[in-house]
Amino acid sequence: MGGNNRGRRAPNALVALVRRPALRSLAGGRRGAFTALTLASYPALLAAAVWPLPATFAVLVPLSYAAEAALPGRAAGALSRAHLGATVRFLSRETAAVVLLARLAPGRPWWFAALAAGLFLFHGLRAVQTLLAEHVDRRHNQMPVVTRNIDLPALRIPPAPPLALLTWRGARLLYLDALAVVPAAAGAASLSWTGLGRTHLGWLGAAGAVVALALEAAAVAALLVHARRARHLGDRRRVLDAVDDWVTAYRPEVVMYFSGSATSAYQATMWLGTLERITPRTLVVLRDRPLVTALGATTLPVVCIPLSVDLMNFRALDGVRVALFPANVGNNIHMLRVPGVRSVFIGHGDSDKEASFNPYTKVYDEVWVAGPAGRDRYLRAQVGVRDEAVEEVGRPQLAGVLRTSPYTEGAAPYRTVLYAPTWEGWSDDLFHSSLAAMGPAIVRALLDQPVRVIYKPHPLTGHRSPAARAAHRKVMALLQESTGLPHLAVTGREPSLYECFNEADVLISDISSVVSDFVASGKPYVVANVADLPPDRFRERYPAAGAAYLLGPDLAELPGILRSLGAPGEDEMAAARRALRAYLLGADHPDPLARFEEAVRRAAARAEARARSLGLEALAPSARD
Repeated sequence: MGGNNRGRRAPNALVALVRRPALRSLAGGRRGAFTALTLASYPALLAAAVWPLPATFAVLVPLSYAAEAALPGRAAGALSRAHLGATVRFLSRETAAVVLLARLAPGRPWWFAALAAGLFLFHGLRAVQTLLAEHVDRRHNQMPVVTRNIDLPALRIPPAPPLALLTWRGARLLYLDALAVVPAAAGAASLSWTGLGRTHLGWLGAAGAVVALALEAAAVAALLVHARRARHLGDRRRVLDAVDDWVTAYRPEVVMYFSGSATSAYQATMWLGTLERITPRTLVVLRDRPLVTALGATTLPVVCIPLSVDLMNFRALDGVRVALFPANVGNNIHMLRVPGVRSVFIGHGDSDKEASFNPYTKVYDEVWVAGPAGRDRYLRAQVGVRDEAVEEVGRPQLAGVLRTSPYTEGAAPYRTVLYAPTWEGWSDDLFHSSLAAMGPAIVRALLDQPVRVIYKPHPLTGHRSPAARAAHRKVMALLQESTGLPHLAVTGREPSLYECFNEADVLISDISSVVSDFVASGKPYVVANVADLPPDRFRERYPAAGAAYLLGPDLAELPGILRSLGAPGEDEMAAARRALRAYLLGADHPDPLARFEEAVRRAAARAEARARSLGLEALAPSARD
């Protein structure tokens, strides 16, 4: 079957097809190029096997694996919908390897059968391993209720298996066939290059298949052990009842209810410290599994109930009297329907953006704002929120914001400018974010000044806009290339926004809650006027900018602003900032935390009165006492 193929060359057309520069433009960019390259590699492999061209085959095999690994997810999904999924593609490469050896190997060598049988069994064992991994994953990571800071000894939850044991399944395991295919291709090529005896042509491939099977078998054995330990977690009712019993015994009076993506977890995280410090017992209720790990550190008990039917049957929440909502999302309706609960929208920061006077907010019993500015926003917007439903409770999160300037007080040898742009929002016509239009220019201009720069973008930056993502990358590159002062880019949780406030002498930001919160520091701040509105009109539209230095798109004002802030007595906005503080954030006395807790107690009393009128006295915490 076949002869000595040394010196035989691959058809130039095959190589040209794979390497053709025009392929990228014709296929529609990177995704199309990798899709075409992946598809082209398989007929090329088959042609090299049938010819046979072992040396060409040995070169094409790693290229085909590399093309698979680089294939974008959307392209892989499109191929699956066209019945060219990963399993079909990998089977095609394996088949080509078997065909190549069949063309080259004389007689009926044992290793040929071992290789073919090993590859066949590999896929069967892969299916078993994938099913077991999904089963164990459901038991451990997809229970009907996920908790933090809650001890459930009655459930006897076993230790979770290693993450790799659960995540390496399905299509990811297909790459293990390289243990058989690559050595088989190398063995075939060695015949072409060195003329070694054919009796040893494929034993390396058979040995690789055995190793792949052994790895799969070990994974299956380990998963069987974990499946046995966690089999009782498959009883949904038992799991729900155990958590329900714990929460009932805890007797929460307040819940903070939150739903959203992992990237939006900051909206709930900002309230954790406040809720930990109030007296009423508080429970955090989440609706999306990724939030359990994305939520910041807390000592509060956390319960995540993804399914609405489970939440509505979670009877332990019937005794809750106050539900706090940091965001307006559709899933809020499942908590809003619980009778006897006073619903309160607390938001995730006061600002002049439309999110701070969303018409959806009228569904809540109460709307809590920091100061008179929040109340006035709803009055001006006329979105259906009744004035008597609005309560001013201050901003208890700002207790740690210092009213000191490190440079002015001699604690730092240079001034620090914090650039904290907001994200692009859901619409291009709002002009809220300065990042895409002005961000790189702002940072470049600051780097030309003797100031240290801290760049802290909004967590959702680039979530929707490619232009914002590109601008963010440019800013990061500028800071990385800059030498001299210790500039800092903060893209994670630490240091926190308020810690950045304390390091900064000046803030440059956009219309967002960052500006309102920074006013608590009493330090100068600059607001980007992205739409280049007349100053009077801009400040009228956005009251939080009433004490700000405004920065137009051409940055013409920036050098003068920095010069004036560097000279004693030249800060012409200092008095305006002092007046604006109380308007935006409320009075300093009583303490904002005390005001917030008192508001919680008043809401609970109102809820208690309504519960009694509805005949729900038996559900009240005081009644259970």
